[in-house]
Amino acid sequence: MEYHVAAVADVAQELKSTPAGLDAATARQRLAEHGPNILADPKKKTVWQLLLHQLADVMILVLLVAAGVSGAVGEWKSVYVILAIVVLNAVIGFVQEYRADKAMEALQKMAASQAQVLRDGQTVEIAAADLVPGDVAVLEAGDVIPADVRFLETHALKVDESSLTGESANVVKTPDALPAGELPLGDRLNMGYKGTFVTNGRATAYVVATGMKTELGKIATLIQTAETVTPLQKRLATLGKYLSAAALVIGALFFGVGWLRGEPLGSLLLVSISLAIAALPEALPALVTVSLALGARRLIKDQALIRKLPAVETLGSVTYICTDKTGTLTLNQMTVEDTYAAPAFTLPVLDNQTGLLAAMALNNDVTQDPDGHWLGDSTEVALVQHAAGQDHARAALESRFPRIAELPFDSERKCMTTLHQTDQGVLCLTKGALSALFDQLDAGQQAEIPDLRRRVDELAAKGFRVLGYAGKLLPGLPAEVTPATVETGLSFIGFAGLIDPPREEARQAVAECKAAGIIAVMITGDHPLTAKAIAGQLGILSGPDELVMTGPELTQLDEPAFAAVVEKVRVYARVDPAQKLRIISALQAKHQFVAMTGDGVNDAPALKNADIGVAMGINGTEVAKEAAAMILLDDNFATIVHAVRHGRRIFDNILKFIRYILAGSAGEIVALFLAPLFGLPVPLLAIHILWINLVTDGLPGLALAYEPSEKHSMQRPPIDPRQTIFANGLGWFIVLVGILVGGLTIGTEAWALRNGIAHWQTMAFTVLCFSQLGLALAIRSRQESIFSIGLLSNKPLLGAVALTVGLHLMILYTPFFNDLFSTQPLTWIELGITVAASSVVFWAVELQKLISRRRVQPVVPAPEATVRAALPVKATA
Repeated sequence: MEYHVAAVADVAQELKSTPAGLDAATARQRLAEHGPNILADPKKKTVWQLLLHQLADVMILVLLVAAGVSGAVGEWKSVYVILAIVVLNAVIGFVQEYRADKAMEALQKMAASQAQVLRDGQTVEIAAADLVPGDVAVLEAGDVIPADVRFLETHALKVDESSLTGESANVVKTPDALPAGELPLGDRLNMGYKGTFVTNGRATAYVVATGMKTELGKIATLIQTAETVTPLQKRLATLGKYLSAAALVIGALFFGVGWLRGEPLGSLLLVSISLAIAALPEALPALVTVSLALGARRLIKDQALIRKLPAVETLGSVTYICTDKTGTLTLNQMTVEDTYAAPAFTLPVLDNQTGLLAAMALNNDVTQDPDGHWLGDSTEVALVQHAAGQDHARAALESRFPRIAELPFDSERKCMTTLHQTDQGVLCLTKGALSALFDQLDAGQQAEIPDLRRRVDELAAKGFRVLGYAGKLLPGLPAEVTPATVETGLSFIGFAGLIDPPREEARQAVAECKAAGIIAVMITGDHPLTAKAIAGQLGILSGPDELVMTGPELTQLDEPAFAAVVEKVRVYARVDPAQKLRIISALQAKHQFVAMTGDGVNDAPALKNADIGVAMGINGTEVAKEAAAMILLDDNFATIVHAVRHGRRIFDNILKFIRYILAGSAGEIVALFLAPLFGLPVPLLAIHILWINLVTDGLPGLALAYEPSEKHSMQRPPIDPRQTIFANGLGWFIVLVGILVGGLTIGTEAWALRNGIAHWQTMAFTVLCFSQLGLALAIRSRQESIFSIGLLSNKPLLGAVALTVGLHLMILYTPFFNDLFSTQPLTWIELGITVAASSVVFWAVELQKLISRRRVQPVVPAPEATVRAALPVKATA
């Protein structure tokens, strides 16, 4: 049953209840039937399940097998090192996953713990969990509404529904049935919803839904979904499977060939293990996590708090930002921007020039706290502040014209009236919607109404909320203060146009989004005219093909029809929580990568299911914050764009050290695999490979996270989340550099053996290590030379390279480490030869970048259409 369109009597009949409430026996029966009025909490993984999940990764399993085989052949040093790697990665993954989502807990906190109801005709207090459909709830100012209700009787009732609907203004409630039709939650004036707050008045209401069947429960259901997997997580999972398969194939192939050739099984096993370890970049998971953590720390300085580390990288792939209007794109501060004072009116107690300002100051219900801050409805605060700014302070005017009576705002009359004592009689001031005021004007002013309507329509079309003022002077206070006695025969005073002005920095941020190939979409609970006007001012709406759609219009579209237009819509107005989720899902079905901002409970499902949810830190509810991956500490849209810039830089840097690590691993595989084919002994031991993978890869790889942004990072298309890590030539780069590194390694080995140098294995080990350090310096930029970006522009990397060189020299020239790593001290000539051979990699990559720069035109800022057209249409294989 649609309770908001039904009469109270029909509601009672449907619920089998009466205004006196249920009897105790019926309530017990219904509690057993419907269950408690609580939000269900899904089962969480146990600690052991989380730990086993970390060890189920394919790369981890291959490493455990390698550790087992190493132990079987007596290589205990390798066993200890491999197990240390496994434990480190498992701990990092466990800590990340153990941070269980608190959104459900925050929703539970919103619900009232106690409720007043009528049972057997008496008002009693019960646990809110024991409420059942058909109960009659008794509500007063300050109460949290404990369930979804249909109002039976209201007395000046106002409810704050901002956390659920996104609308900041308190809603005046009525018991009257509403006309049939699609009405969003914010327009259902005879309904109350679980978790919202009564701010004024009192009421009785039928409970119509409890627990998970309430609107809050529906949101909880939408939140209870699996965590969104980020592009990087998908890419790394795929990479891990490929690398693990490659490790097993390469190791098995080498073992099989050697076994057929009759080589000793013990040495074959050791080399096969070495090949498997070389194929697995053990430091990669830890490096990615540390890089994301460093990025998250930097983002805090830009007022963005990251709750879930993968979100740092996710920002680089965003193609759509779906954002709320109030407080994010606007200042969340209603402001009087325009006024119109009637040229003349017949109220002698007010000056014709300043009568409108006096009416603004007197006709409102705001108060001031001890610190002088205005408290009350944001619209009324704006009116009072505007009047005070024009030397019409409320306190001074009230001392001259004290209030003696009032008619509160009523949703049917759409106006409120205050009555003030003056030395010439009683001054009646009425404020409200112009459509209501025009009907109450004195007959002598009716001819002016068409011109006034034109002025009002012009402001409304610009997104202004327009409130009018009128009044009259009575000889004394009427015996009965009613609309008929005080709100008729009024003299028009003027009107005020109010708007929540857009943030200046948001306009620039929207322009940056367009240059970066990102489309900003406004999703708001506000009215379409206001939303359209603000979107136009910010540049969100800028073309004839861009659409504005309302919630009811969206409801009428089936999925194929909506899918056909979803990428053209730039503004959604008057939408409900399920529709926000539908919008995001439709965009994701189009292979768009969506960021969603929000602050209310109504935003939580969309925040949870978006590719990256962004909650407001100042005005956001705890539910929204817990559902989001990132929190804006300043509630500013421009901060999202700063975060996207950081996200692109972080993703670029992650790709750099993936290139670095995998190219090095490829070099190790080439050296180990090809050396026996050329009749050479195995150039590296398992302990050497583990050293390179952890230290030589780890320290410079970590320092690559400090690399500054590439030029024009915000003038290129977003990273296509469907691309693999090996897209854009990365796969070929890894193969070619791997062949070069491996070739240099076995070339040095062959030269040393031919010249009778006993330290040939140490020389090969050193060439491989130093080659990768040269590679780390050369890949700091994909196209720019290291000499143009500056050696000192990433000091941590220089320090990491220097530290790695020092550590490597330590294991070459320290007896203890000579024994541990099976190395020997090199002569200065031998060391010089290894440095010269390894430098070839650095110069080769610099030459490749030089050729690439001459072939590729420089990137320039592009209009949105051009940037969007540049996005890949098909997924990269």
